[in-house]
Amino acid sequence: MNDAPNPGPGFETGCISHTGKVRKANEDNFLLRPEIGLWAVADGMGGHENGALASATVVAALEAVEAAGSAPDLLAMLEGSVLKANAELRAEIDRRGATMGATLVCLLIHRRHFACLWSGDSRVYLIRGGRIVQVSRDHTEVQDMVDRGLLTPEEAKRSPRRHVITHAIGAHETPELDLENGEIADGDAFLLCSDGLTEHVVESEILAAVEAGGAQAACDALLALTLERGARDNVTVVVVRYRQGASERTRWMPNRPERGSSTP
Repeated sequence: MNDAPNPGPGFETGCISHTGKVRKANEDNFLLRPEIGLWAVADGMGGHENGALASATVVAALEAVEAAGSAPDLLAMLEGSVLKANAELRAEIDRRGATMGATLVCLLIHRRHFACLWSGDSRVYLIRGGRIVQVSRDHTEVQDMVDRGLLTPEEAKRSPRRHVITHAIGAHETPELDLENGEIADGDAFLLCSDGLTEHVVESEILAAVEAGGAQAACDALLALTLERGARDNVTVVVVRYRQGASERTRWMPNRPERGSSTP
C-alpha cells in the first residue's frame, strides 16, 4: 500500500494505492506534482510485469513536465510527454513481442484553469457544491454501445466485456486522449481513480466520502470500502481539493448528468 498525501500551494491532496485482495502485484502508478499543477493515475495492462512497466513508463515520462507560464504551455508539455511514453511502449512491445499498455487520467491546473485528459477507463470526477459529475467518459466497448443506444447503463455494468478498453497509451501508434477543460472555483474537489475503485463503489459513495472530510481521509475511506467489497483489482485514488477562501464564479458547466448526495 502506498499512502502519499502532498498538500501543495492552494491545494489539499490525498492519495492511496493498494494491490487489492486478488491481484499479486500492483500495476497502478500515480503522480502528484501540485507544485506545477499536475496529478495523474495510470493503470497498467498486459500481465503484472508488463502492466507495471507500462504504467511506470507513462508516469516517468510525465515527470519531465515542468512549471509552465500558461495553461496551453502546460497542456503542450503533458501531450509531448504522453507521445514520448507511447513511443517507448511501442518499442518495448516490439522488443518483447507482448501486448502491454496503460490507461491514463490526468488533472492539470494553472491558476484558475483546469484540464482533465484521459485514455482508457480510469476516471476523473468533479465534486462541486454538494454534487458529483463524471468528467471523463470511459473508452470501453460497452460505453460505446451505451452511447449508441445498444445497451443500457445497467446492462453495461453487468456485461462480461465491460473491461474491454478501446484506447490506452501504447495500444496504438498514436495515442488518443480526450479532454475537458474549464475554470475551478473555491472548494472544488477532483477525484482521479483506476477502475479498481469504480468496480465496487458508486458515485453517491464517492461524493459522501469527499464531502465528509479531508482529501486523505476520503482516499482512506474509499479504499476501505473497496477492500470490504472484495477489491478484485488494484485500486488507486487521488483527491485534489482547491481552497482559496474566496467566492468565485466559474464558466465551466458539466455536460453530463450530475448527482446529488441523495442519489443511490
